Amino acid sequence: MIEFLSGVGIFVIRAIDFVLYIVVFFSRLDRLARWATGSDAIVEVPPEPKILPPAARRALDEAERRRKANNAANGTVRKS
Repeated sequence: MIEFLSGVGIFVIRAIDFVLYIVVFFSRLDRLARWATGSDAIVEVPPEPKILPPAARRALDEAERRRKANNAANGTVRKS
């Protein structure tokens, strides 16, 4: 009975080791692919989005109103 339980325990440990090996393999493969394609380069992102001037904001609001009015006239309803 003890031999059977130790065999099952060893099997479970080997199965866990195999799964971890596969995970590490794909992780390293992903890192290699990023390195080979150059997608691991650091990209600078602006700290804050640019604030639109009032004229641009009004133009966007007007375009949105026109789009909604056009959709209402055509009978199309879009959920946004």
